Amino acid sequence: MKTTFGQRDRNEPAPPPAQPVAAAPVFREEPVVDSLSILRERVLKEVDSSAVGNMPTDVLEHRLEVIIHEIANKDKLELSGGEQARLAKELANDMTGYGPLQALLLDDTVNDIMVNGPNKVYVERRGKLERVAIRFRDNAHIAAVGQKIAARIGRRIDEASPMVDARLPDGSRVNVIIPPLAIDSPCISIRKFPTHHFDIAGMVANGTINAGLGKLLEIAARCRLNILVSGGTGSGKTTLLNALSRFIDHSERIVTIEDAAELQLQQPHVIRLETRPLSLEGTGLVTQRDLLRNCLRMRPDRIIVGEVRGEEAFDMLQAMNTGHDGSISTVHANSARDALSRVENMVQMGQVNLPLRAIRSQVVSALDLIIQTERMRDGQRRIVQVTDVCGVEGDVITLNDIAFFEYKSENAQGRLVGTYKSTQAVPKFMDRLTYYGFDRAWKEAVQEVVVP
Repeated sequence: MKTTFGQRDRNEPAPPPAQPVAAAPVFREEPVVDSLSILRERVLKEVDSSAVGNMPTDVLEHRLEVIIHEIANKDKLELSGGEQARLAKELANDMTGYGPLQALLLDDTVNDIMVNGPNKVYVERRGKLERVAIRFRDNAHIAAVGQKIAARIGRRIDEASPMVDARLPDGSRVNVIIPPLAIDSPCISIRKFPTHHFDIAGMVANGTINAGLGKLLEIAARCRLNILVSGGTGSGKTTLLNALSRFIDHSERIVTIEDAAELQLQQPHVIRLETRPLSLEGTGLVTQRDLLRNCLRMRPDRIIVGEVRGEEAFDMLQAMNTGHDGSISTVHANSARDALSRVENMVQMGQVNLPLRAIRSQVVSALDLIIQTERMRDGQRRIVQVTDVCGVEGDVITLNDIAFFEYKSENAQGRLVGTYKSTQAVPKFMDRLTYYGFDRAWKEAVQEVVVP
């Protein structure tokens, strides 16, 4: 007898009752309990942040340690005394300073600080980059420090305004950029304000120049030559400008113009002007060109522009050509020739109809000396070229190297070894040297440049 598919034969024994299928075990990942994070949140709830703003850091650290110890004992959190002390220091820096950056800002051996991510913090020491064991908790911690820096100058940083340039109270320059512009993490870059002010003697002592070249630069500053300091980022342009400014007579009225004020002039009669960025409403912009035009109405004897970056180059040349001898400025360039090309391009940004030959005539008439600085591969900053702006032949500006650095070898310590050489040619501004009575001193200094 056939059995229809799906039916059971009567004589076939019934199958055993179905056993319930056991549910597969569900594995739930238990959250990792971070004792430090819990304790940090508890402490922050206990502390009135408005009451600790002006409290000395060491006093605040001690009080936080007491609170941390009490909470850790009450909640039975296993933390060593060292961990509690580190947490107290971290919280104190967050409340009164700039978090993990505070220790680096107080370290005089650090010139630059670069935060690329929570665990990627780099510094520059003695011209060399190195990674340091400074850690942020996460990206939000970096952003919070950036927001604190911006808030202290009346700015804000968020998705609507994701970039900010600021200046710390000590004069250090800060740039902060956050997502979505910085893809992986908020980034903070700090160029520290130097506590030690180098003069020409100090630059001779540390190998930036030799004694003969130091005398040439001193004479150039005292004779009111118009000087353009050129070099790459971190090559020592501002340091050199500060050193040259020490030879300016104290009776002169000096006006400085900068994007972020960092010049440290020692003279009593100094007017410091600083640009202003756009406000959140898109108004209130004041550029270096605006300040240059205004300072011409302020009866300056010398004008010092921290860095020429754009259209203000034309106004700077005009000022140098209208009785403001002894003016000094800096520009980013890799050689004296490149510096002139950059100045020409910047003038054309604001004066599009001005013929190139007319621009070059202005440049030659305005500038006397170009000083090229360089941070070399051994980390040492050196002046590598001092160039006289001679004149114009056809459509080409003629230059003459008064002195230049010639690389020879590398010693066992990895330091580059070289000597300075000089063409000993008579500079275009020799009549100016004679007028100030430094013509003989100049010739003697040129001879000293080549002495090993």
